[in-house]
Amino acid sequence: MLAELGHFAMVLALLVAVAQIILPLYGVWTRNGAAQGVARHAAWLQFALLLLSFLALVWAFLQNDFTIDYVARQSNTRLPVWYKVSSVWGGHEGSLLLWALVLAGWTAAVAAFSRSLPRAMVARVLALLGAVSVAFLLFILLTSNPFNRLLPDFPPDGNDLNPLLQDPGLIFHPPMLYMGYVGFAVPFAFALAGLMGGRLDSAWARWSRPWALAAWCFLTLGISLGSWWAYYELGWGGWWFWDPVENASLMPWLAGTALLHSLAVTEKRGVFKAWTVMLAIIAFSLSLLGTFLVRSGVLTSVHAFASDPSRGLFVLGILAVVIGGSLTLFAVRAPALTSESRYQLVSREMFLLANNLLLLTATTVVLLGTLFPLIADAFDLGKISVGPPYFNLLFNPLVLLLLFFLGMGPQANWKRHDGARLLRPYGLILAAGLVLGVALPWLWFGTNSLAVTAAGTLSFAVFISMVRDVLQKVGTAKAGAWAGLRRLSRSYVGMQLAHLGLLVTVLGVALTSHHSIERDIRMAPGDRLVEGNYTFVLEGVSDHVGPNYTARRGDFQVLRDGEPVTRLHPEKRIYDVQRNMMTEAAIDAGLFRDLYIALGEPLDAGPGGQAWAVRIYYKPFVRWVWMGSLLMAAGGLLSASDRRYRLRKAATVPAGEALS
Repeated sequence: MLAELGHFAMVLALLVAVAQIILPLYGVWTRNGAAQGVARHAAWLQFALLLLSFLALVWAFLQNDFTIDYVARQSNTRLPVWYKVSSVWGGHEGSLLLWALVLAGWTAAVAAFSRSLPRAMVARVLALLGAVSVAFLLFILLTSNPFNRLLPDFPPDGNDLNPLLQDPGLIFHPPMLYMGYVGFAVPFAFALAGLMGGRLDSAWARWSRPWALAAWCFLTLGISLGSWWAYYELGWGGWWFWDPVENASLMPWLAGTALLHSLAVTEKRGVFKAWTVMLAIIAFSLSLLGTFLVRSGVLTSVHAFASDPSRGLFVLGILAVVIGGSLTLFAVRAPALTSESRYQLVSREMFLLANNLLLLTATTVVLLGTLFPLIADAFDLGKISVGPPYFNLLFNPLVLLLLFFLGMGPQANWKRHDGARLLRPYGLILAAGLVLGVALPWLWFGTNSLAVTAAGTLSFAVFISMVRDVLQKVGTAKAGAWAGLRRLSRSYVGMQLAHLGLLVTVLGVALTSHHSIERDIRMAPGDRLVEGNYTFVLEGVSDHVGPNYTARRGDFQVLRDGEPVTRLHPEKRIYDVQRNMMTEAAIDAGLFRDLYIALGEPLDAGPGGQAWAVRIYYKPFVRWVWMGSLLMAAGGLLSASDRRYRLRKAATVPAGEALS
């Protein structure tokens, strides 16, 4: 009965979403304030109904209701309770319901936190978000209903969750990623609402920017969690391998990063209006493209959910309508998007524009590398694989160029700057960065490479440029340095923190990519491997019983210079229901290095007993990859919390438009 209630709540949510489109837009057209005000109430009601539907599905999993087809396929009576909850979004149907719920949550948040905005603008934004909700609710109800019954025959114990997903990563990674994916619908809706209303000024950019920041922060955390999950779960020691579905999350992140910088310039200087609107459309379109890639069955990936072409065609139709409709509106309205000010070739605006172009170029590189194998297969050009060599060859130089302009931007003034006066200080900054980029890796590792030198030089140069910019701002305070620091806005501090996070990530990627050590060896109890000043000793392999699996667990002692450091226990698991074998790596994590051991297949027994294939890694600075992501997300959230985004001033409302 509860399943039917959840299904009925979804149908009602669809009807409410339709009303959320029609009545507010009718109110805007007729200037009817009451009809426009329906948008807020419809947004809250839609969220409540989808929350009820989602909780009904959660309860079905907790109650082991295997008469529901989706529950029977994704769960099992022996599955731990926390994995039963995360199983709700562990498959195609439930993850789509979560997608719809997250979109309703963002819509309700816009309704709640936009009371200082013009009523007509809010009505348009909520109507557009309602249109996206209608598309995805129709998709769920027509092709992917998670409440379909499996009667009269149903499995008494369930099929079980994919063992690869029986991990804490499933609890946090997909919801965080969806918050980012779906969150870009809000700046997209603001952009189209601005086009429809003919208002794309600094106030519009200020309204849109905190929503774009919030979505970008969630997407940053979601990508970082996915990278970390792949690192410790897949057993190969890598944190990114240019998988098509990984790329699907990276593309909107790159476009969203460009959008944030473009919004900042539009807000401050009144320029880049058309560019900002286009980036908002691109960022959300790429989010929808990621949904299409994951659910269409056009690619094979450990991340992909569905393999039903009809579902893929539905999402492709949504994507075509969103891109086609928004670009058509943009083409009609774009001629009116004139800038409010001018700038010269050497200026901060130009450096920000250069970085935006580089980010969009990087997005295009990833897009082409991801889609080209699919296009080649569709036109019978053969099976073509595009792997890390392509991405590393084209993507990495773009990142280095991005760092170069990122360091130069803070040294330039808005509108115009003397080129000669800019080159001298930045030349000294680059020279200092080169000294640090060469010396520090050499002192730490005893060797260096061109790639590490380039990444280190530019990262340290950007850091010095950031410090110089902060000191210049603090130095202008008459009351002293402390007063100057307190005067810095949250937006500025958050920006610097996010840029620092990018530098930490770049250094982590460069150092761990070029200085990691990997050893694949045969080890029996008592065998040892000496690597540098570390010694790895296999003391034995024993049986272990988990809640729904059995395992062979290795016992490794790790010594450094003869002194014990830690004991690591990698496992080879067999899950009881599906009988799938999984590798669980053991990791000793540190700020400057990880020690990583994965237990492979059993080999022929030797004099010392049963031997095993063992993979051992020394991963320097790998934690910096995710530490930098956390700093970026923290900086974005700090910027979004800037007090000017919370002001409720009627002065931002043009004459003739009432506040709700």
